[in-house]
Amino acid sequence: MAIREIVLMGDPVLRKEAEEVTEFGPDLASLVRDMFETMYHADGIGLAAPQIGLSTRVIVVDLRRQNEDIEPHRVALVNPVVTWEDPTTEKQSEGCLSMPGLEEIVERPIAVRVEGKDPEGNDLLIEADELFARALQHEIDHVNGVLFIDRVSPLKRKMLNQKWKKLEAERE
Repeated sequence: MAIREIVLMGDPVLRKEAEEVTEFGPDLASLVRDMFETMYHADGIGLAAPQIGLSTRVIVVDLRRQNEDIEPHRVALVNPVVTWEDPTTEKQSEGCLSMPGLEEIVERPIAVRVEGKDPEGNDLLIEADELFARALQHEIDHVNGVLFIDRVSPLKRKMLNQKWKKLEAERE
């Protein structure tokens, strides 16, 4: 396992639709292990392959750090697609490992159905609600080239972009 570098907002890989996975095997299994390790190291609950610079449709989510009682505790999804959204939405604060220091309230469906494959190529169907649904939607957005700041008002997006520029200047 290896901890990979997380790319930050501004990297073009975060803005393009990731490529579908067609080969399942040891390389994909290794990528998934690295993604979990990277996510844990960064103290996150989800990570998408574009966030480590790879334009591939792979996400990982693990909510155990938020609540030990949440099931499933850990999931890796390949080629995930949201196939159903609850019409009821909820506003919650979101942040992102590719935008450290930024948080904003984002409105999302409270429940979703997601279809995809596991790292071995088996079909998966996940019905999720609350934080699990939010995390899945956030990571699936990443493989579609969408960032959480795209889901806020233009004024809030402008404010977040200005704050990001200040944070970038402080890091340099």
